[in-house]
Order: sequence, then structure tokens, then C-alpha cells
Amino acid sequence: MRLLGALLGQVIAEQGGKSLLHDVERLRRLVIAARGSSTQERAAEHLVASWSVERAEQVARAFTCYFHLANLAEEHHRARVLRERDHGPEPLPESLAATTRQLSRQLGRRRMQELVKGLEVHPVFTAHPTEARRRAVVTAIRRVGDQLDRVNDPTASTNERVEGKRRLLEEIDLLWRTGQLRSTQLLPLDEVRAVASIFDETLFRAVPEIYRALDRALDPAGSGRRPSLVPAFLRFGSWVGGDRDGNPAITPAVTSEAMEIHAEHVLIALENAATRIGRSLTADALTTPASPALRRRLSALRRLDPRRQAELEKRSPGEPHRQFLLHVAERLRGTRLRSEDAYRGARELIADLVMLQASLESAGAQRIAFGEVQHLIWQAQTFGLHLAELEIRQHSAQLSPTTDVLDIFRTMSRLQERFGAEASRRFIVSFTRDAADIAGVYRLADLACGGAAPVLDVIPLFETEAALRSATTVLDGMLELEPVQRRLEATGRRLEVMIGYSDSAKEIGPTSASLALYEAQSALARWASTHRIRLTIFHGRGGALGRGGGPANRAVRAQAPGSVAGRFKVTEQGEVIFARYSNPAIARRHLEQVTSAVLEASTRPVQLRAERAARRFAGVAATVNAAARQAYRTLVESPDFESWFARVSPIDELSRMRIGSRPARRAGGRTLEDLRAIPWVFAWSQMRLNLPGWYGLGSGIAAAPLSRLKEAYRSWPLFNVLLDNAEMSLAKTDRLIAARYLALGRRPELTARVLNEYDLTLKGVLAVTGHRRLLEDRRVLSWAIELRNPYVDALSQLQLRALHELREGRGGTRAERLLLLTVNGVAAGIQNTG
Repeated sequence: MRLLGALLGQVIAEQGGKSLLHDVERLRRLVIAARGSSTQERAAEHLVASWSVERAEQVARAFTCYFHLANLAEEHHRARVLRERDHGPEPLPESLAATTRQLSRQLGRRRMQELVKGLEVHPVFTAHPTEARRRAVVTAIRRVGDQLDRVNDPTASTNERVEGKRRLLEEIDLLWRTGQLRSTQLLPLDEVRAVASIFDETLFRAVPEIYRALDRALDPAGSGRRPSLVPAFLRFGSWVGGDRDGNPAITPAVTSEAMEIHAEHVLIALENAATRIGRSLTADALTTPASPALRRRLSALRRLDPRRQAELEKRSPGEPHRQFLLHVAERLRGTRLRSEDAYRGARELIADLVMLQASLESAGAQRIAFGEVQHLIWQAQTFGLHLAELEIRQHSAQLSPTTDVLDIFRTMSRLQERFGAEASRRFIVSFTRDAADIAGVYRLADLACGGAAPVLDVIPLFETEAALRSATTVLDGMLELEPVQRRLEATGRRLEVMIGYSDSAKEIGPTSASLALYEAQSALARWASTHRIRLTIFHGRGGALGRGGGPANRAVRAQAPGSVAGRFKVTEQGEVIFARYSNPAIARRHLEQVTSAVLEASTRPVQLRAERAARRFAGVAATVNAAARQAYRTLVESPDFESWFARVSPIDELSRMRIGSRPARRAGGRTLEDLRAIPWVFAWSQMRLNLPGWYGLGSGIAAAPLSRLKEAYRSWPLFNVLLDNAEMSLAKTDRLIAARYLALGRRPELTARVLNEYDLTLKGVLAVTGHRRLLEDRRVLSWAIELRNPYVDALSQLQLRALHELREGRGGTRAERLLLLTVNGVAAGIQNTG
């Protein structure tokens, strides 16, 4: 970090002059001193007010670039630490190796393998607008990271390191010069391409490595020499280009093009992998004879296309396995180009690869059969010909038989014809009201396709408290629908239901929403058991703590007993996608941790402990819930709350940032109900208040006996995670800075209410956890937040200046530009948006 900071300082001095660097340093020193001095805080405020708007913009850019580099340094440090810890004699905690060892001892090897056979982990990427950085900025940061790797490479020569440092300075210079704000609206296909790049850069290679890690953990000596013990348990989905809920830009044509982009990326990746492995597969027919099945297949290819097969045989004489895999690579290319020999679906491709593997095994080449060839099979099984399933989402109120709605079903049908049913078969109905909404989707599909509807799984999404309570009633009605009965029979009685974390938290507050979601999951698990349904609960979690975010592995362990059952599906949004999946080492670690948590949460001992805790503390939870809900609803139901919120926060300005293709509000409404949860959370985080992550909890804690709350914190995973997440939100809150934002509203009674609840929550959380200060037991996270806070303060000072000018009707577009620049910087500094 010192290296990157020094180089950034050099660039700032070169581009803006020493006076700019001097101003940046003056503000930096003042905000650090202001942490313990109101005099210094006023001095920082006066310094910011003394600058021209142009100078304020330059300083905001400097601090924003600093945070981009700080985040990069932390990411590289984390990846390096993971690699170093992985060299130790013991496996990393929460790794697949450690979890497999632990569970095998507890359950026995046979039960462990049964767990693995039923394992499903299903991240779904969404385009929800929570990534504040421009794509150009993300790319520039990645290039800086590439050069940082060169500089830190212990095997590099002196000349290589000198050149690496020169290139590092060049890339930081370019980052400084890159515009932070988008000048045009982000389009859906831009979002599709951004997400697809994650598969190119990390996931396509990381997935077989994760499978291999689990296979090796189950049988270290045999891995790579015998058939895999691990199914392709990872599946990836995407709403990017398919989420029509409140986004008029998502047309059937966009959805179709999104899948074409998916296919382009995965087919190129599969072709390259098949070509690479095929070229190295030089085992000849004397040492490794082809099986009868493979010989027949090669003969058939010779008859079908003698010229092409002759070319393959000329390039690979006497090497039947090499010939065949290179043929597979050519056929994958043909699939991408839509030639006559295109694969008609992933099953055909997988069948070819499995036949190749069987032939190698029968010839005694086990290591070759179950090495890289197995990796290619895993990739084909995971990504198919479509990369990630494109899921369609539509609001229940928008399911009328309009041409546009009918066209989406025709589009799904065409996608399935080309890429297979797995490419796009899920249709999610947001704000599901009753089974009639589900029935309506099936009727529309039949109408659109003349009775030949595509394979369709219609998934209800329950988002409000009332909907969560009535979820099982809706499912009862679904079981009576003939299309649902057909799908249950075809899938082995599998059913999926989605629960939303964001709108429920916005409706009743974080504490009550967490408890309502837990109760809903418990009820759904009991319902599934009664009806012999293999239920998958799809968790619509956001990135921020106020939208169900936080460490995913801990969230899995806090689910209701029986609700996981080896299957976990969850949304991944915005900046979280890039934080978790853009670095290969971090992506592998994240997916291993989530998979380990799913395995643990699916064991009977863990479920029994959670069941006992839930029963034991039900009364305490009810008390906390009632008081927390009352406190939260009292705030948001205050007279003119919406106009007050618009004045104290940058909520209206955020909608003009062009960070996503979806509008910030449903149907352009101005009420709190119309406002989407993402900008709601985003605005509070910019105010350094993070209210959606903790508000109401303090009142809830104050209403219950402290001794019982301490017991619940120690014994009940749900309550433990609830308080720990609130503690993280509180740690990222700055009371003094937040008070200045609240003062803009000129409603002292609301300011007092919010700050009093903050004080009450801080006191209550510390009392229950037994900590003397926030994050006392998480030293690294605490240190990182404390280190960043003063620098975020600098951006908050600049943002407050811009916001004050805008609220007073001064500054115009330049003040708004300054505000939006600081939004990027604060988001980078606190490492979350919505």
C-alpha cells in the first residue's frame, strides 16, 4: 500500500502540480486529527469550503483513486495470505479438505459421500445496480493489479522488477486520467458482457479446481486415477438480460442477445480447452488402443466427412484419442458458428467426452482419463453450451397477454431449441400473490407457443412479510396445478421457491425481516417434508448488510433447520460479484467456504442444535421482534418521511449516476414503497449511517432480558449472525458525519430519533456480545475499517459541501458532478453500495 500510495502521490503532483498534492495532504491530516477533535473537524470543513469546485473535484478524484488502489492492495494481500496458509501442514479452516475430514469423522465415509452426491450450490448473478465503478475504471484497476503481481514476483529479475515498477506507474497514471463517471446510460448488454468476463477470467478455470479439491479430500490417494467421487455440483445462473421486473430495457430481443453472448464465451472456452488437451493427448494406438465404441465413432466420422477426418489423421497419425478430442474441439467451433455439425445440446458434448474417458480407462490410461479430461467433463457439465442459465423475472402485476410478454416465452423456446432446456427454463414471479399468478404464467406460455410451450419452471418470489407468511398456502395451490404436477413428475418432485431479503427489510426493518425470513424457511421446510417435495429455497440476498448481505458461509449456517438439505441457491449482486469472483484465489476460497457451509448445515446434528435453539429462544425472539418493528415503522411512517429522506440523503442524485440499466423506482412512484431497496440502502451508506443494517435492533434488545439475549447469541446461529452483521454495520457508521447529513433535513425530532436509536443499538450490541468495542473479536476487519475511516471522512466532507449547495439551490451541475464523484469514492472506501 505504501508503494501504491507513493506512486499515486507522484502522479498527482505531476498532473495537478505540487499544490494539489499539498491540498490533498492537508485534508488528509485534518480528517485524521478530526477523529478526536471538533476543532479540527471544523478546520477540515472550512478548508473544503474554501476550494473552487474544480479543486474539490480534483481532491475527490485523488481520494477515490487511493481507495481503488487500497482495495487492490487488500485483494492481493488476501490472495497471497490464502496461498501461504495453504502451504501449511493443516488444511485451511472451512476449506473442503478440512470440512470433509471433520464430517467424515462425525458421520462416516459412506454418509459423507451421500451428502456430496446430493450437493447443489447455485450462485445467480444479477445486474442490480450496486457496482458504482465504470467498466473502464475496473479494467484500469485490473491492469494495475497485473503489474503489481510483476513487481511482487519473488522469481523476477532486477530488470523485470524495474520494468514492472515503470509499467505500474504508467497504469496508475492512466487510472488517474480515466473518467470516474459514466457519460452515457449503462445498457443491459453492457451488463451482460461485464458478468461474462468473470467466467472468462476466473470461474471457468476455478470450477474444476474446486471439484478436484473435494475429490482429493474424499480419497487423496485415488484422485486422478479413478472415476470422480464428485458430481458437478456448481451451477451458475444469471438475471442479467432476463430480469424484466421494472426494467423496460429488458426486451425479448435483449434476452436473446444475452444468451448469444453467454454461448460465445463458453463455446470459445470449451473449444480452447478441448484443443489444448487434445494437442497434448499424444498416446498412440499401440500403448493406448481405442475402445470399440470410439473406433466405431471414428469410422462413422470418416464416412461422414472423409476430408476432415483425413486431415485429423494426418496431423495425429496413430493417435485415436487425440484425433477424437480435436474433432470435439472443431465441433464446438461449429456450434458457435452454427454449422451443420453443431452440438444440439450439452448432453451430446458430455456423451462424447465420457466416451473418450471410458476408452482411455479401458486402455489402462487411468491418469489421463481422470486428469485433465475429467476437468473438461466437469466444465461441460457445469457450464453446458450456455455458460449460465438465463432466468426470466417479471412482476406479478405485469403478466397481461401483451405482445412483449408473449414474445418472451417464444424467446425461451428458441433458446432451449438451440442450447438445451437448461439454458433458460426458470420464470420467476416477483411479488407473487397466490397460485393464480403461477397458473397465469403457464397459460401465457401455452398461448404464446401454440400449446407447445418450452420447458418451464415457474418460481414464486415472496418478498413482503405478508407474502412470507402465506408462502405455504400459495404452494398448496400450486400443487393442484396440472403443469406443476407434470414438472414434479419429470424432476423427481423437485420444486423451487424464492424469498426476498431486500424488500422485506425495507418494509419492517432488518431485525424483524431476519426473523420473518427464518420463520418462512422453517415453514417451507416442514411443508416440503409433509408433501415429499425436494425443495430448493432461492435466497434473494443483496450485497449490503441491510439487504441480507454479509459473509455467505455464515449466512448458510444460520438458515432454518431442514431448509438447506444439501441445496443452496443465492443471488450475487453488483460489487459483490467482482469482490468475490474477480480474483481466482478469492473466488475459489469463497466457493469452498459456501460449499463447506452447505455440507455442514445439511447434517442432522447441526440441524438438531438449531431446532433446539429456535424453540428455546422463541419467546425472546418475539419480544425483540415486536419492539424492533415498532421502532422501525415509527421512523418510516413519520409525517413527510419521504421528502425528509430526499433532503438528507443523495437518493435523487444516485438515480442519475447511470450505474445500472434499471430505474431506481418502480413505475416512477415517489413513495417509500415505490423506491427499490438498492438505492434505499445505497443512500444510507453514503450518509455513513448504514441505517438499514441496524435500525430497530437497539429497541429490540432493550425490551428483552440481557441474560437470555446473551444465551441466544452463544447458542443460536441465527441470532449470532444477526448481531454480528449489525455490529459490522455499526462499525461502518460514523455518528458525527451522519449527524451533519441529518441536519440538512431541518427536522431535529427525526435527527434525535435516528441518533438515539443508534446509541441504543451500539450499547445493546456491545452488552450482548460482551465486547468492549465494536469488532473486538475481528481484529483484521476492525483494523481495516479504522484505517479507512479518516480517508472516507475526506470524501464525506466534499460530498456534504456539494449536497449543502444543491439543497440551497446553488452550484448547479458542477455541484452535482462533485457529489457523484464523491459517491464513487465513498462506495470504494466503505466497499459496499446497495
